[in-house]
Amino acid sequence: MTKILGLGNALVDVMTQLNDDSFLAQHELPKGSMQLVDLQTSGNILKNAANLPQSLSSGGSAANTIHGIACMGAATGYIGSVGNDSYGEFFRKDMAAKNIEPKLFVSNTETGRAIALISPDSERTFATFLGAAVEMTPEALTDNLFAGYDILHTEGYLVFNNSLILEALVKAKKNGLKVSLDMASFNVVEANLDFLKTLIKDYVDIVFANEEEAKALTGMEPEQALDEISKFCEIAVVKIGAKGSLIKSGDYKVAVSAINAVCKDTTGAGDLFASGFLYGLSNNWDLKKCGNTGSILAGNVIEVIGAKMPEERWERIYKMVNELK
Repeated sequence: MTKILGLGNALVDVMTQLNDDSFLAQHELPKGSMQLVDLQTSGNILKNAANLPQSLSSGGSAANTIHGIACMGAATGYIGSVGNDSYGEFFRKDMAAKNIEPKLFVSNTETGRAIALISPDSERTFATFLGAAVEMTPEALTDNLFAGYDILHTEGYLVFNNSLILEALVKAKKNGLKVSLDMASFNVVEANLDFLKTLIKDYVDIVFANEEEAKALTGMEPEQALDEISKFCEIAVVKIGAKGSLIKSGDYKVAVSAINAVCKDTTGAGDLFASGFLYGLSNNWDLKKCGNTGSILAGNVIEVIGAKMPEERWERIYKMVNELK
């Protein structure tokens, strides 16, 4: 079976359920935003949230996707950087528990963490301390990290380090891997537009974007954006929320519906869609079945808090995927 390698910002997600939005105002965090914070601010938020319901999981966009692929039973690995601390050890153990090969660099800087503050209406607000996650260097990406893998999946957040992501994609191509890129955030696209366009054109085979990211990249609405993106890669996917997703490869185009779901928390929906889609590709399924598998994983993860799902939820997912034509 195809082996899939992830590369991204290794973060520990601290999922925190708020009673109301006053906590956001108290810490000057705009609702629905992703704010980068320093270590002291992160510590103050965690201290003030200590009495709220919390859970930990290994996180970061690419890590979430790789975790989902591993839960489906595919062979996976992950490249990232963590600190020599309890959060770093948690990240390693959480990945290894799902048989994900951890290819982790260790730094003296504290492990990055994303405090996800979940409002009662399911909206997420992130206070993210990147820490050790951003300390990977291009020189550290040796050929042997990529050996034995078939697909490299990475995240748009890495484009802030142009030289790192460029070196990763060059190394992936040199070692015969296909490259999958999830745009991650529309503001990431806007801030790195020219670089991203060149990166996709020269190195990327599979592009995942939601409608805001697709519009930031092309200036177009979803269907037209899909057509435009597909000119520069093998497979283009534009996710359109509750309406599902649009997929195009060459002259073939298909629309895939979302499944019926009761949304509790949208954390990881896009990441898990990519998990299902890439798992389908690893089994040589047609693009519609890949998209439907992505919809099943995304629809299930929004019914739980956080980007990780309990074993009984995965049993339900396996059944739904097995019933696909």
